[in-house]
Amino acid sequence: MLLIAAFLPLALWILLLLCRDVCRKSRGQKRSFFSLLHQYMFQRYVSLLSLRQRRRLEYSTKNVQHLQDRILQHRIHRDRSTEYGKLYRFSEVTDRLSFCSVHPLTQYGHYTDYIQRIGKGEENIVISGRPSALTVTSGTSGAPALLLCVQAAMNDLHQGFGACFDAKINAYPQTRNLQRTAKFFYPPVWRTSESGIPIGPYSVSPVASRHMSSSYSTPAAGYEITSEAEAQYVHLLFALKDRSLGILEASFASVLYYAFALMQHQWEQLVEDIRCGRVNPSLTVADDLRLRLNAQLKPDPQRASELAVEFASGFRGIARRVWPHLNLVLVVDSGANELYGSNLQRFYCEGVPTYSPVYAAAEGLIGVNLWPERSERYYLLCPQSMFYEFIPVNLCEEEQPRTLFMEEVKENELYELVVTNASGLYRYRMGDIVKVVTFHNQCPVIEFQYRQSQTLNVRGERITEAAFLRTLLHAVKLWPGAVLHDYCCVESGLLGSYCGGSDLHYEVFVEIGGVRNLSEDQRYRLDQCLQEDSAVYQSFRRKGSIGPVRVHIVALGSFKELTDFIVAHSGISHNQFQMPRVLKKKEFLDFIQRKVIS
Repeated sequence: MLLIAAFLPLALWILLLLCRDVCRKSRGQKRSFFSLLHQYMFQRYVSLLSLRQRRRLEYSTKNVQHLQDRILQHRIHRDRSTEYGKLYRFSEVTDRLSFCSVHPLTQYGHYTDYIQRIGKGEENIVISGRPSALTVTSGTSGAPALLLCVQAAMNDLHQGFGACFDAKINAYPQTRNLQRTAKFFYPPVWRTSESGIPIGPYSVSPVASRHMSSSYSTPAAGYEITSEAEAQYVHLLFALKDRSLGILEASFASVLYYAFALMQHQWEQLVEDIRCGRVNPSLTVADDLRLRLNAQLKPDPQRASELAVEFASGFRGIARRVWPHLNLVLVVDSGANELYGSNLQRFYCEGVPTYSPVYAAAEGLIGVNLWPERSERYYLLCPQSMFYEFIPVNLCEEEQPRTLFMEEVKENELYELVVTNASGLYRYRMGDIVKVVTFHNQCPVIEFQYRQSQTLNVRGERITEAAFLRTLLHAVKLWPGAVLHDYCCVESGLLGSYCGGSDLHYEVFVEIGGVRNLSEDQRYRLDQCLQEDSAVYQSFRRKGSIGPVRVHIVALGSFKELTDFIVAHSGISHNQFQMPRVLKKKEFLDFIQRKVIS
């Protein structure tokens, strides 16, 4: 009893400090103390875990060659008794050089038959045992495809996000506050293979953990809505209801950009629903989900009036105006999402910092961004996740070029990434071109440049998607009042009879604001800019072997409709979709052509 009496004041003092810290970080939110305490304890746990994962990553960058050898040997040893391992003599592999000598560089077609057999139930084909899932690729480098996924790959992804969480709270300490996050996530439609293996995207669901879901503004029922349009509206509704919102999060900048576009289009309906405290009756939502969602809503005329005033004032900088305590936008905005990211920063999210945390794909975790406050999107390669090789960009056209290892690459040089992952891809050419910008300890830090499949090339001129976007943005500046919302291109060979007998050329479809039409001279400015930026393109134009670029204006909202069309016809999720800047399928071209207004 004396011992209890002695420790009671200390326990009360600690409890008082805890309550004080919780209240200080609550930012005046109208939430129960136990709800705040739950988020507080979960956040402290995640902070400690992420610190450990960050330190583990930092340690792994100090002896990269040894770690890469160990990772490779582990994967070779694991699969040496499989059919694939026997075919490629994995038992004879003693180091990375012998591995490269017995195993060729591969592309997706190399694995198609193996994956089909595994999907039907065969085991010990490429990997020992059975995969935890078959992941669907985004299809931005071609048609969506299936890849194997083992639990180790998902663990790598979790550890990568952990390291990013530590980087985020260090760069933006205000994100430690007990504010909720509006996470725009649309549940993918999972299916199973013939043998019952789950088939779906390589992603983490926000409702995977009850503790995690308590940090989001959308209740768990909102993440069970399978329709993207209805789910998007519900995410917006609950986000707007919360004036103290701290973070806006989505997989890609395009997801958040389209959410703001919906907000701008339907703000009056959203305001009325907040005023009435309901999920709009016109939404197609299952009755049980509607009941659960409506139970979380109460009429809030004061918040509705506040929002109406801000919306009526326009949408530039609307994020910070409707959420005055907003700290961060958390989206991947590199590569195909660069335009959406810049449009968010320029307009809807003006003045709010953006953090692009990871470089990942269906193949697995590739890199993490440990420098959130930088405007450049630099990613540290994760040496525990993949065994990396690099093809110098000038050798990419070769079928089996010599590759370099991590310690052999040089700063400011471009390379095609080659990976051996945890899920049965060996010396796999991803088709992504990256630039090594610096080193962190011994590990390369890279910047994504472009996807090889998204290069314009009708005569060998090879204009990358990054180069074309820079040129297009330059041309748009020469169109007075125009603002580029979205775009895509096609090579004239895809047009078929629509092309007629004209020379090979590019067709460009743009969605622009600020102007209703463009003169022929203004459209021709894009071709002139391409000639200024590419000497090879200019040479072909002067010879007459490439015709001038043709520019078409499409109606506002056309690219959101194109997104929905591609997602519906490709079997992928909105969370993983990245707009192909060079369309390769005739049905996608036909769709966007129907949207041309000028």
